[in-house]
Amino acid sequence: MIDLHYWTTPNGHKLTIFLEESGLPYKIFPVNIGKGEQFKREFLAISPNNRIPAMVDHDPPGGGAPIAVFESGAMLLYLADKTKKFIAQDIRGRTDTIQWLFWQMGNLGPMAGQNNHFSNYAQEKLQYAMDRYRNEVNRLYGVLDRRLADRPYIAGEYSIADMACYPWMTIHERQHQTIDDFPHVKRWLDAIKARPAVERAYAKAKEVNPNAGGIRTAEERAILFGQTAQSVKAAVR
Repeated sequence: MIDLHYWTTPNGHKLTIFLEESGLPYKIFPVNIGKGEQFKREFLAISPNNRIPAMVDHDPPGGGAPIAVFESGAMLLYLADKTKKFIAQDIRGRTDTIQWLFWQMGNLGPMAGQNNHFSNYAQEKLQYAMDRYRNEVNRLYGVLDRRLADRPYIAGEYSIADMACYPWMTIHERQHQTIDDFPHVKRWLDAIKARPAVERAYAKAKEVNPNAGGIRTAEERAILFGQTAQSVKAAVR
């Protein structure tokens, strides 16, 4: 059994997609990040970076004590290795999958997150910041569009690289990107959206957080955007 500590963000969706695709048994433990639940002592024991998602595998490969994993990319790689699904088993295919997984973790996710923040959440609209991140996300869409021009999925076969990227690109309107400018990405998005496991994953999100829709209160803003080292120190006392 996998205990999935989850909230309805792009990084959270990566894991519900994998778990639905693989058929691994799992239980969701909601972590409402707008209420500061990511700073609870028991969650920090699993995810010391106070970010969702995180998980505990009670049936790890080889047996023994449960294994806790945080960071969505590390979690996807762990689960792919555990199940031997959604990652190629040969060295070339495996490397291809992992490098695109890291591309999402190091490029698409952080840049899209900053784009979303400065365009949609920042109270002071800084044109330089908005242009900087929108342009970089636009470049990354172009990188992936070129990659998908001659293959159905990022690493050829459907893999954890697709599961990592999809939740960040399906919100292209919030990223202020015109999806028709990227026909190969658009075709890829449509193909993944139609997968039954992906439909189930997003249905789970609506069950967990039926009123999803951004930051609504000053308290949520302070919790999500006002964190410092002191936030973590206070949480573990």
